[in-house]
Amino acid sequence: MFVHPYIRKMYESAPDTHRAKAMAESPKPRKTRSPTSLRSPTDPLTEDLQCSICLDVFTNPVTTPCGHNFCKICLKECWDNHQDHSCPICKKTFNQKPELKVNTTLRDIVDHCKKRNHLKVPEVLCDICTVPKLKALKSCPACQSSYCKTHLERHFKVPGLKQHKLINPVKNLQDHLCQKHNRHLELFCRDDQTCVCVTCTVTEHKTHNNVPVEEESEMKKTQMKKTQTDVKQMIQDRMKKTEEIKRSVKLRKKNTEKEKADCVELFADLIRSIERCQSELLEVMEQKQKAAEKQAEKLIKELEQEITELKRRNTELEQLSHTEDHLHLLQIYPSLCSPLDIKIWTGISINTCVSVETLRRALAELQDTLDKKLNQNVMKRIQQYAVDVTLDHDTAHPELILSEDGKQVQHGNIKHDHPHNDKRFDKYIIVLGKEGFSSGRFYFEVQVNGKTQWNLGVARESINRKGELHLCPKNGNWTLWQSSGNKYQACESSPVPLSLNVKLQKVGVFVDYEEGLVSFYDVESRSHIYSFTGQSFTEKLYPFLSPCTNDKGKNSAPFIITPVSYDE
Repeated sequence: MFVHPYIRKMYESAPDTHRAKAMAESPKPRKTRSPTSLRSPTDPLTEDLQCSICLDVFTNPVTTPCGHNFCKICLKECWDNHQDHSCPICKKTFNQKPELKVNTTLRDIVDHCKKRNHLKVPEVLCDICTVPKLKALKSCPACQSSYCKTHLERHFKVPGLKQHKLINPVKNLQDHLCQKHNRHLELFCRDDQTCVCVTCTVTEHKTHNNVPVEEESEMKKTQMKKTQTDVKQMIQDRMKKTEEIKRSVKLRKKNTEKEKADCVELFADLIRSIERCQSELLEVMEQKQKAAEKQAEKLIKELEQEITELKRRNTELEQLSHTEDHLHLLQIYPSLCSPLDIKIWTGISINTCVSVETLRRALAELQDTLDKKLNQNVMKRIQQYAVDVTLDHDTAHPELILSEDGKQVQHGNIKHDHPHNDKRFDKYIIVLGKEGFSSGRFYFEVQVNGKTQWNLGVARESINRKGELHLCPKNGNWTLWQSSGNKYQACESSPVPLSLNVKLQKVGVFVDYEEGLVSFYDVESRSHIYSFTGQSFTEKLYPFLSPCTNDKGKNSAPFIITPVSYDE
């Protein structure tokens, strides 16, 4: 036990009869921070959890009748070395030596603070040694004391002490005693999940399953190791998921920046297209205006010529109407009264309004241009996420024939004798890609030309590969299906018919894992076909291909995974 040098000096220099008095009269030593101090700037309470004798954290604290607290061993040693029994702090003298019992409440507070502040627990010292105290080798619950190697020898020699069960050194020996029978807690009741003494096993725990505490402890350690392994695995899983999320956020940020740039470029292209279409429309309108003006000029010229001719005829008629030369009148009358070679102007006019049909046609052409431009930009953007897909032979239905490079698959008429494995589809004509994706975006293209039936998309890793399989997102697959007669549908829980103007030749499949998006595109027309949106992906997703049966040769064309061609 550590004794403050000031106190030790007083003990050694004063006669035995006066040491207690010297202790009582000595000024209270100033507390200094020790290695095991509980003092914390954030918790003033811990300042009072130190013994004023050893200046260390309380060990088995006891409380004197006057209300002061000390380590049990410190106060015991102080009183054992002096004739009177007084409080080292307030000097109050007790006529009879008080019975010192551990203040369990204060001890629990100290233990709590030790755990909270991650303090090093002081080593257990021998209760028999005087200064300096040696480190205890064993503790005896029956004697309620801890012993160094020298003082432990009596337990190996004295017959009565030989029966005592020794344990590894512990501070709180009273915790190892049965509160009811004051005997060592050396057994564990599995029925009540509590430690018991031998006497307990012949009374209230008589019929219970009682085993040695060492046996139960070892079993608990084994369970703890398993739990620790599970916890470590959970930590690793969560650390992996944390890194995955960080990568996803980083990738998302990168994709967002790229998409922002793509959007700026897209809208710039759209604005240029609109300006070009506007310019073309204005030019057409200007040309039509010029044509109308030219037409009007021609018509006016014709009208002026006819007016001149009519005026001349009118003058001649006016003159002849007053002539007295009857013979001349009769001679020229036929020519003056014959019909003039002039137009019928009733239905002729110049349109003063721009043709609505012209505007409608121009807008339709503009819309078509914008749609094509938008589709081209979208296809250009998603094709940047192209991945190299290779089919997994281990998942292929036994009747499927795969090329050596894993880029083509078709249905054969013979069921091959493949080794059984849990990954293989055994009922439906399906094969998956080798590589799965659990984050980010990916895109691949499949040639479907020449086929009459097929199913194409992606599927989660846990998709049912044995027995019945209903194609829909609920069952872990997101696909398009073509049936005979060039009918197409999206395989939702209730299939969605698709109206396509052309027969599909090549289909592009795009997945955004974080957005929960699966989209299909007609690669030839560079147009969108269908999208599954608002999905929640929690597993790896794999390319899903089903060429369907060959239908007696009508559907024998293979699925072909083609390289993505980037159009500039």
